[in-house]
Formats: sequence, C-alpha cells, structure tokens
Amino acid sequence: MAGDALRVADLPGRGRGLVAARDILEGEVLLSEPPILLYPSSLASLPSYCSACFRCLPQAPHAAPCPSCRAAAFCSPACAAASHPRLLCAALSRLAAAPESHQEQLLFLLSAYSLQEPAFHALLSLSSAPQGTQQQDAASLHAMVSSLAPPHMLPAGFSPDLTAALLSKDRTNSFSIMEPYRPDVAQGLRKARAYAVYHRASLLNHDCLPNACHFDYPDRPGPGNTDIVLRALHGITAGMEVRISYFAANWRYADRQRRLLEDYGFRCECERCQIESKWKFDDDENDGGDGDDDTMEEEHDKEDVGNGGDEGMEQEEGSDGDNDNDDFPHAFFFVRFMCDREDCHGMLAPLPPLPSGELSHVFECNVCEQLKKEEDDDETGGDDSSMVN
Repeated sequence: MAGDALRVADLPGRGRGLVAARDILEGEVLLSEPPILLYPSSLASLPSYCSACFRCLPQAPHAAPCPSCRAAAFCSPACAAASHPRLLCAALSRLAAAPESHQEQLLFLLSAYSLQEPAFHALLSLSSAPQGTQQQDAASLHAMVSSLAPPHMLPAGFSPDLTAALLSKDRTNSFSIMEPYRPDVAQGLRKARAYAVYHRASLLNHDCLPNACHFDYPDRPGPGNTDIVLRALHGITAGMEVRISYFAANWRYADRQRRLLEDYGFRCECERCQIESKWKFDDDENDGGDGDDDTMEEEHDKEDVGNGGDEGMEQEEGSDGDNDNDDFPHAFFFVRFMCDREDCHGMLAPLPPLPSGELSHVFECNVCEQLKKEEDDDETGGDDSSMVN
C-alpha cells in the first residue's frame, strides 16, 4: 500500500513536497525507497563497513578487499560483484592526500559522477541549497576531481558549473546512515557510516512537530538494507503535507531556527515555533527566541547524528518556571513520540497496522530500535507505556 500513499505537489512558499494521496492511518508505511546515491561518510569508515551495502564488515578473512583499489572491502561475494562507484574506486589510492577538510565533498562528487542515467539526472532534479549555503570553493573541488579521476572515466559534460550544481544538491538532500546504536556511546558522538540521497524522500519538508519519521535498517539481512522507510506518527488526512523533522525534535527554538536558516535558508513559522518564540530561557534572558543562542548541537542533513541532539525538552515539558504546560499544548507529542532512553533522542512511531486495519499499540524507536507498548488508557487510567522484550 505504500506506493499509493503519497504524491508530489508544488506547495506555495515551500517548493515541492509530498502530500497524502489518501487518508493515512498511524503507523502506515508511506514510502520504502532505495537510494539513488550512496557513498561513504569518510575515508576512516572504509575499514569498518562494506563499500557496497554499508553493513558492518565481518572479520578477516571473510571480508573481501576490492581487487582494483584495495582500499575498499565487501561483506559478501554479492556485494563484491555489485562493486562501488567506479570513479571513487579509481581515486581512492590518491584521495588520502587531498586536504582532510575536502575529503567528504570529494567522496560525494566522485560517487555522484559515477552515476549512470537516469540516476544522475534524478540527483540534479532535486532542490539546491540556498545561495548563501552553497560551496564557495566549487572550482577548487572541481580541479581536485580532475586530478584524482582518470580523464577517460570522467562523464560527458564534466565542468566546473556541473560540479557546482552537484555540490548544491548534497547538503540539503542527504540522509545519514548511522553507526549502530550503542547505549554506552552518547548520541551526539555517533557518526555516520554513509550518506544516501533518495529521489522522493529528499522532497520531504521540515516541521518541528512532524507527522512522520524515517527508519533505516542498514544491518538487516537481505537486499534493500539501505532503503529509507517512512512511517506515519499519527493519522494524516488526504491532502495534508507529510513532513519530517530534519533533526531531533527536542532541539530548542533558537537552535532549530539557526540550523534551518544556515543550512536550508528559511525560518520556521510552524505552530510550535510561534509559541516558543515568545519564551525566555534561563541561560539567555535576552534571547527571546531570536535564534542567537550560542549553544548549537549537531537528520535529513548529512552532518546530523540520525535523530540525535543533546538538548532536552525541559522548557517544553514545563520544568522551567516561566513556561508551564498551559503555554505548550504540544507537550503530549513529546510524551508519546520521543524515545525516553537516555542519550537516544529518537522518534517513536507505531508499528504498521495489522492486515485487518487494527492499529498497533507498539511503538518503535528510529534510533535505538527499542519497542514500547502503549497501554490502553481505559485499563491503566493514564498514558502508561512499557518496554516490549
């Protein structure tokens, strides 16, 4: 049913987005999509993850090194046969000599220039970064690609302008595929193992109170482990836009606004932001929600940690004396949909409805993957929940 749930629409003031093509039940899978571009997050990640599927590599001798570059490795014969981006493969032996500050962008460019039609044009069709956030050194990066890749492997149309156009697609359309969750590692310290760009999922717009969230299952067996899976947090009426949060939903107002303005070129004016813009915080009485707070934490965006972030919802859950729950009518959203595991900060989405249409009362975290059962209010007298073993 996922294929008929969404349609692309032009939205006034928001560009293209995805809207519900019909009424959607909470927990429904709205989209399951393979990436059009998949590339490593860093050179340091190559020894740990398969360069084709980005699963954790098995211990030697079970991991098979790439016979061409010897720098990449594969977890299985099937992945070795699938190989990895050909320009990246040809350049890896020399890429380590490139400036470290540019290696991530070069990994993207070499992988993007390795794409075949129509994936390459699908990438170029995505939205570009705002003018102020586009790379200013596209010419130098283009020259580096020229020096790293064999000339006969460079595609037709290879030019500084095309390189600049590709760079403008990267930051605002890439999703992080994260290292495995570990409870002993703070969420803010987890790193991306790879980055992925998706044709339809990259059209999803942001909301500070999203109605959907995405999952990835990079270590599950079988094909499709790098597919992005989008699920509805609650019921969505036909015609409504489906939105995700580009970062952890528990970020504070000033941090959210700064990130959105710097990386995406807009200020959010959702209902939640309109309420929180009137708040004052103890650590910055002069802030008033104007986005000038100096504290900044590092999902949709490739520099994020999945759905991480260390800023809690203290003010938004009423623990600050100046802001009680009457001032924040959305507090229940965080009670129901934010994972309460320490240092996780993921989103909880209901499991898909049963074939009968009955809604699930089991919620899954899109970061730590814990399952929680939401008890029936009539039985518990409240909004209790418990872990599912």
